Amino acid sequence: MKSYSCGELNKKHVGTEVTLAGWVDRRRDHGGLIFIDLRNRDGIVQVAFNPEVSKQCHEVASEMRSEYVVRVWGKVAARPPGTENPKLATGDVEVVAENVEILNSAKTPPFYINEDTEVEETLRLRYRYLDLRRTRMKENLILRHRAVKFIRDFLDAKGFVEVETPILIKSTPEGARDYLVPSRLHPGKFYALPQSPQQLKQLLMVAGVEKYFQVARCFRDEDTRADRQPEFTQLDLEMSFIEEEDILSLFEELFTVMVEAIKPEMRVIRPFPRFTYDEATGRYGTDKPDVRFGLEIGDLADIVAQSSFSIFRSVIADGGRVKGICAPGCASYTRRQLDELNKLVKDFGAGGLVTILLGTAPGSLDDLTMDMVKSVAAKFLTLDQIKQMAGRLGASMGDLLLIVAGRDEVVSLALGELRQEMGRRLKLADPNLLAFAFVVDFPLLHWNEKLGRWESEHHPFTAPRDEDVPLLDKTPEKVRGKHYDIICNGYEIGGGSLRIYTGELQRKIFRLLGYSDEEVDELFGHLLEAFDYGAPPHGGVAIGLDRLMMLLTGEKTIREVIAFPKTQEATDLTFGAPSPVTEAQLAELHLRLLEEE
Repeated sequence: MKSYSCGELNKKHVGTEVTLAGWVDRRRDHGGLIFIDLRNRDGIVQVAFNPEVSKQCHEVASEMRSEYVVRVWGKVAARPPGTENPKLATGDVEVVAENVEILNSAKTPPFYINEDTEVEETLRLRYRYLDLRRTRMKENLILRHRAVKFIRDFLDAKGFVEVETPILIKSTPEGARDYLVPSRLHPGKFYALPQSPQQLKQLLMVAGVEKYFQVARCFRDEDTRADRQPEFTQLDLEMSFIEEEDILSLFEELFTVMVEAIKPEMRVIRPFPRFTYDEATGRYGTDKPDVRFGLEIGDLADIVAQSSFSIFRSVIADGGRVKGICAPGCASYTRRQLDELNKLVKDFGAGGLVTILLGTAPGSLDDLTMDMVKSVAAKFLTLDQIKQMAGRLGASMGDLLLIVAGRDEVVSLALGELRQEMGRRLKLADPNLLAFAFVVDFPLLHWNEKLGRWESEHHPFTAPRDEDVPLLDKTPEKVRGKHYDIICNGYEIGGGSLRIYTGELQRKIFRLLGYSDEEVDELFGHLLEAFDYGAPPHGGVAIGLDRLMMLLTGEKTIREVIAFPKTQEATDLTFGAPSPVTEAQLAELHLRLLEEE
């Protein structure tokens, strides 16, 4: 129906007869002449309707409105001098219409398609097919396509084979709640939608595939948030006969060359920094640090242990920690601003925030005097102690010290969130930088106090570090896993591990997690039996493609890079899902709904 795309016309096409099709982006009536901007996926071109060229075309153009679908026949002409539009790739030319056809009319859209204005999200999701016509959303989808294509080509060149795995599988405990699908043919039995292809890709390693990947759909019945959806896409990958370094090197190369190819305006720093779990949480208060800026956490316990500040002394005596960060140039913060920061750390479990304002102007700490310090804690600290604390946190005159005391995990969490908040307030993070990092040496297990049992930090198939295996029997809390996370700009975009590949060790881990041998055989017997037939050493990783694309596009939520996402309440506003089904459908599945009390 068309010979050219709207966005590809330029001066070299002047004099060419063309047929175009698309949507009316704008219509302008200049009396004798009518102009429309005709839009399709590839761009916009101006079409001129001159009654002296075709009176019939001019009459049809007068009926057109925004979002009408039309086809135009005409000749490409250079725009008159002074009327060029440098904002358009096609801005040097226009098409003089000789014939036109309205393929479909359109109602007035509920929001502007041709303007990047703020629109309430529920309205956008209700009319997502209109929202996707907008330039920003269209470009997000195209960039996602380019990223996936690049990944596929890159892994193909590295010898990987893409293998599709089932969507209807067995429900096994993997950390999140399953979506269950009732079986019509097997009454009372259910399939589960995969949280990930974890066990399937391990079975592919047993099968000898050696290098597998898949752009996989995954499902988890969890509460949604800005970077989580009930259904999502991950780059799933597994390799045989490899070590941790093979995985990390592969993904450092992949992400670096991918950004260079599809998003060259963004920078990537190589080599990717690597942190142990203890190092990341100690320096940044989180296992997914944003390393685009500093504000690292410093331990102050040794400095304040001998102070007369009873709060600090009692916390240290109880085995707690006193740590802080420096907010550069913030010594002029008002009481209201300090109260906001105090509320933030309390929201994350801290008892409160101790603030120390170091003077009012930049300068050397050598010039700091006690009368320049503003803090409720100042009368309990000596000037030397304050200078030592400032030096430990890399502070100067004019800076603000932010200090939290309490249990280690609470202090780390509160200061980690406070660090992120100050990074945002001070605009410390370069928006054009993708700061990838690896975090390794996670604990293999953690103790669930509420349930009174051990749980996997990652998942039960993660191998313990070889040197830590003897600790499993008596001190499992000290065992580190062969687990690695891939971090970017404060988000965990992926994680993986080297896997357990012997039935004996895998069964031992299941027992530690509280499963009986009977439960293990029922839930995971298929995997353990496969190991009995010669499983190679193997490991892999899963990358959250939606989160990665959110960072590449600079969006705030993954909903902006998914064609048809769910809302925060996990509903689909375009289709109205989830929705009721008929009694007949329920009967076919041998189901009956219980009335809520």
